[in-house]
This record gives sequence, structure tokens and C-alpha cells, in this order.
Amino acid sequence: MSQNELATYAERASQTKGRRFFEPPSRTRTAFARDRDRIIHATAFRRLKEKTQVFVAHEGDHYRTRLTHSLEVAQIARSLAHALRLDDDLAETIALAHDLGHPPFAHAGEDELVVQMADYGGFDHNVQSFRVVTELENRYPQFEGLNLSWETVEGVIKHNGPVSHRLDEPAWSVVRPYRQGGEADWDLRLGTFASLEAQCAAIADDIAYNNHDVDDGVQAGLFTLADLAEVPLIGPMVAQVRRDWPAIDDRMLRIEAVRRMIGVMVEDVLAETARRLEDDRIVTTEDVRTASRTLVDFSRPMHADLAILRRFLFERMYRHYRVNRTRSQARRVLSQLFALFMAEPEVMPPEWGAPALTEDRTRRARAVCDYIAGMTDRYAIEVHQKLFSLDLALDL
Repeated sequence: MSQNELATYAERASQTKGRRFFEPPSRTRTAFARDRDRIIHATAFRRLKEKTQVFVAHEGDHYRTRLTHSLEVAQIARSLAHALRLDDDLAETIALAHDLGHPPFAHAGEDELVVQMADYGGFDHNVQSFRVVTELENRYPQFEGLNLSWETVEGVIKHNGPVSHRLDEPAWSVVRPYRQGGEADWDLRLGTFASLEAQCAAIADDIAYNNHDVDDGVQAGLFTLADLAEVPLIGPMVAQVRRDWPAIDDRMLRIEAVRRMIGVMVEDVLAETARRLEDDRIVTTEDVRTASRTLVDFSRPMHADLAILRRFLFERMYRHYRVNRTRSQARRVLSQLFALFMAEPEVMPPEWGAPALTEDRTRRARAVCDYIAGMTDRYAIEVHQKLFSLDLALDL
């Protein structure tokens, strides 16, 4: 979509607030497309291919990983942005970046790092994603991080809404310099909403995980299509597909029902967002940031149906004994690695171990946490086996 076709409240790459460290514009890409490409080439993005969504990445080839989840979120975010006449490059870029800071083993990994870092400044995967793009990725000689556009960085840290109320939390201390008058000298307006493009990425995350968790849960045998009959959203879709295709097999029934559920949720968001934009008289990007509420959202009935679906998934999938076993193993792996690295930072690779060789335990813990948070599931398991196996490992 050309810049002239965008809505008045859309972000425009030609009017970006720029990068923290000046760089000449790209000759071949808009500022937001350039950001997207930098994220795709980032080491943290590649590692998402073997980070858990729900199932540990090596448990099966067909289950979602953090990488495939991020790609699905990006596709939905881009479609929403296009339909709303927004900058779809920006929406896609923020979606691709939103989980860069997620540790291995999904929420079990995050829960364990929260526990381990409780006395050392805390841990939050959204803040970790922010640190990845502003500090931890090391690919350019001129600066730390990826030096992304203001609008992209704002979307990474604020896609779920204003965050100024969180700045007193220890884990969010690294974001404090990015407020008005802060040491970073780059005000991200932390008390306002992010762009509509960022809000598209946030709602796309909800759409993607609710749908693919249904798909993966059925494939894994944690529940059946029959179990979904009375569950809002997916139950009616299953019944509808059966009416349309009486002889359909269960595999195709599952795929078609999930596809239709995504469509229903997308249409609900588009209708509700159009209503809010009109009711709140949104005309400019400044109207978006100073609005009294999120503008890209589900309708109230859809929120109610999603709450029931999420309860079903929580009871039948996220807390299924097979998933609980994986969560238990994952937390033990990370807790033992954390304790060992805190006691013996010299066993970490030099790029991580060197910053940890300090008597300041908070700084040491942060270096240990950054190393662990960047691990894939497979790498965390391999490192744990090498360091804790009773057999002498000659390839340490």
C-alpha cells in the first residue's frame, strides 16, 4: 500500500522519528522494512526456531515453536494492518520482534528466571525483547543492538499498552532511561499507547496462540475434536465444517475449523476497531497515543468467548500432566544451570562469562540470566547434560 493510500492515523515511514544513532536512509527500503530485515537477520530471531511454544521444540516437527508462532503473528498483524490502511511493514516488524526475549521452555523458563532473578533485578520477557533490540544483539561496529526506528522500538516495549506504571518494578529499570528527560535522551513516551500498527501486533499474538494451541492440542492427543463441541468459537466452527463437508476426515476437519476460527476473530477485530476509531474520533497518530483505551481490540462478546476457550486450554492443555512433566524438567534444568553459573562463571563461554566475573552479584546474575535466556531448548539440555552428567565429557 502506498503512503498516499494510508489512513490519516497510520504511521508513515517517511515521517519516522528516526533512530537513536543516526544512519543515512536505505536506498532500497523504507525505515520500517529495514527494521524488519534487521530482525530477521538477528541471532535472537534464528534461535526462536528451537524455543518452546507449548511443547519442547524437539518433541515433534509439526508443533509450533517460538519462530513459527512469530511468523503466524506477523502474517495476521500484516493482514489486520492492511485492512485498516495502516503501515503493514511496521505491524509485521513489531510482530516478528515481540518474542525475541523469550527464554527456552516457554512460560516454564520465564517462571524459573523470574524466581532466580528475584533478588537481582527481576526478569520480564517483554523487557528482555527490548534489551535484545537495543543492547544485546551485537552485529554492528557503530552501536549496540539493532538501532531500530523509534516507532519499532516503541512498539516492542509498548504493544500491550502504556508501561509507565511498571517502571518501579526492578525488571523494568532498564527501560527508565527511555522516558522524558532520561539518560538515554530518547523519549519513548512510556505513558501513552503505541501505534495502531503495534496494537495490531498485540492482538495478532492473541489470535495466533489461541488458534494454534487448539490445533497443536488436538494433534498431540491432549483433547479431541469431540471435546471441543461445547467450547465457544471452535465448537461452532467444527459443527459448521461437518455440515459443509459430511465426509471430511478428522485431520482436514481440524485444519478447516481452525482456519475459519482465525477468520472469525480477525473480522471481529476489524469491526470493533472501526467502531472505536469512529466513536473516539481518531484522526491522527497523536490521537492514537493519547486515546483513553486500546483501539485495536476484540468486541465484548468475543472477549467473553475467548475467556471460556482459554479456561479450556488451561485445564486441558497447559496443565496436562504431560506438559507439567516438561515444565518440571525445564525448571530443574534452568535452576541448576543458574546456580552453577553463579558459583562458577568461568564455565560459561567467554562472551558471557567475562561480564559475570565480578564480585557484584547483581551484575553477575544479569550476565548469567542473559546467557540462559538466549539459549534454545536443545542447547540448554545439551549444556546441562555436559555439566551435570556423571560421565566424563571430553567435548566440553
